Amino acid sequence: MGREPTALTPGRLLRRCGLLLAFLALSALPAGTPRAAGGAGTLTIGVTQFPSTLHPNIDSMLAKSYLQGMTLRPLTHYDHDWEVVCFLCTEVPSLEAGSAVLETTPDGGEGIAVTYSIHPEATWGDGTPVTTEDVLFTWDVGRHPQSGVSNFELYRRILDITVIDDKTFTFHADRVTFEYGSSADFRVLPAHIERPIFESDPASYRTRTAFDSDPTNPGLAFGPYKVVSMTPGAEVALEPNETWFGAPPAFDRIVVRVIENTPALEANLLSGAIDMVPGAMGLTVDQALAFEQRHGDDWNVLFKPGLVYEHIDLMLDNPILADRRVRQALLHGIDRDAISERLFAGRNPVADGNVSPLDWVYSEAVPTYAFDPARAGDLLEEAGWTREGGSGVRRNAAGEPLRLEIMTTAGDRTRELVQQVIQSQLQDIGVELTIRNEPARVFFGQTVSQRRFSGLAMFAWFSSPENVPRTTLHCEQIPTEENSWGGQNYPGYCTPEMDALIDRIEVELDREARAELWAELQRLYATDLPALPLYWRAQPYVLPPWLEGLRPTGHMGPTTLWVEEWRRAE
Repeated sequence: MGREPTALTPGRLLRRCGLLLAFLALSALPAGTPRAAGGAGTLTIGVTQFPSTLHPNIDSMLAKSYLQGMTLRPLTHYDHDWEVVCFLCTEVPSLEAGSAVLETTPDGGEGIAVTYSIHPEATWGDGTPVTTEDVLFTWDVGRHPQSGVSNFELYRRILDITVIDDKTFTFHADRVTFEYGSSADFRVLPAHIERPIFESDPASYRTRTAFDSDPTNPGLAFGPYKVVSMTPGAEVALEPNETWFGAPPAFDRIVVRVIENTPALEANLLSGAIDMVPGAMGLTVDQALAFEQRHGDDWNVLFKPGLVYEHIDLMLDNPILADRRVRQALLHGIDRDAISERLFAGRNPVADGNVSPLDWVYSEAVPTYAFDPARAGDLLEEAGWTREGGSGVRRNAAGEPLRLEIMTTAGDRTRELVQQVIQSQLQDIGVELTIRNEPARVFFGQTVSQRRFSGLAMFAWFSSPENVPRTTLHCEQIPTEENSWGGQNYPGYCTPEMDALIDRIEVELDREARAELWAELQRLYATDLPALPLYWRAQPYVLPPWLEGLRPTGHMGPTTLWVEEWRRAE
């Protein structure tokens, strides 16, 4: 899962709008065709975030996924039709094809052996082939308790790896999950570069990786592009990778420029300093709507509904927020319908939980929280927070005020506006919110990922279809100093019931039975509220009319996973 989620039907909730971009079909390369760029010049992309790290398996941040869609590829990922397809591998494993086989684990449980073959021409940019040695090293890093890998559970579940040859290997997993053929989070690392760094001191590996200390090393890339220069916090430049095994990319150079202030991002578009702005890390819906009205004749503006969940993580270590009644009161005190309609013209529909109505596992049978200040007040009274004379800030029996801090990414005009609206609305029910924001690289790289926020942290999760929320909701996924801040359960939510549901969903192969478990998970999430659901974000893309081949997916697979299909129109 990547960072930056009313009982209405999906059709009413999410209305498709904007322009559909034509897809430029690419034929297969004949043998021996040079893989040089097509001479389309430079494409400059404006985004609002700079990644906290370029290491593919440490910290989950959309800005990093976007960049690495151009330089690396996962074994598998979801495509535009939300189906699992190969990127680095040659065939998605399946029980039917015999490339996945049920087996008994050493402790007598039911496991599975899943065999992948790496693309025969996959080669790191320095000429070193991508091999099973890289796979073994990645597994060593992922399962080390001090490596700081975000999804360490994935690597822990792989009991062993059988090497068949330099390009073929078998994962032996400790359980049979419905996603057994999908390995989107297994991001292969270059053993010939990273192994000496890791083995010298695993505990400090996350701060010494070559992905950050030597980002222009060509041996860190095997995708269509490689990083050729980087100015931290400001800009990354990429040029074609001569060892790339796929269709040749068209652009001679791609520059990803960070402009954290969204009004400045729009100004850079109009001045020609940048050519395009992608969804999720660019203009907000309200800005894109206004931009389309003023400049729609000169730009293609596309709104893509998808799996971007805007929410507020709650620090459950805070005694105030540890009380579920307070969490429920906060949600009753926020007029999310008004936020959706007045700020986003209804294109960002209210979220009832962490599963999108676009996802087949979505359940309408979950508790909902209408804007109800009276109910919010009752809940706060029950929790011991009272008001003198019925007004002002509430206080508990010890006289302490009901005061909380809310944080988000600085410079994001819409998030800052939503903050102010929420601050005003919660003030009406006796809750005092103080606002403190940080640049995205600090907010995500330290404050959120190391659980340094004290109250409320507003940001978005960007997920794949039917994404089991283990890393964000399971007890074992709470980041701590002991696990080098691995995991993404930033609120510190921990209940045996949620853990059991997550465990059962993953191993339930029957679709109908799994849907029932998903419905129960959504009910529990909406009852406990480890986070406050706000709305589902449409992704606005602002593209030049001469750019062809860019197709948004609606899920966490970035469009850059198909960057070699992007072309300048003739």
